[in-house]
Amino acid sequence: MVSLMLRAKSEMCLCELSDSLEEPEYKLSRHLKVLKSSGVLTSTRDGKWIYHSLVKNRHLLAIHAAIRGYPDTGKQFEKDLRRFKKRILLREGGRCRKPSRIMDREAQQKRA
Repeated sequence: MVSLMLRAKSEMCLCELSDSLEEPEYKLSRHLKVLKSSGVLTSTRDGKWIYHSLVKNRHLLAIHAAIRGYPDTGKQFEKDLRRFKKRILLREGGRCRKPSRIMDREAQQKRA
């Protein structure tokens, strides 16, 4: 999650993270809560949408550098970033306004 945010250099909503990482929102929201409480992330609300971004301060620079330097041998980080770049094309006025497709699939499976 942090690696994607570092590479994308963009704020992200849970929907975008879910689609980019191909993980359900409920799993990611737990991680977001931990990252926020530890001071790694900050969040901004815009109506019903919450946008998350990395805190940029000198105390976290070493952590950011370590994450950036982590090898992407399976090209997973690259795939996640490619999905994010595709996902942000759905933004309206520079902000996410579309629910996660991952969550939609789960809801459909529950209904079936």
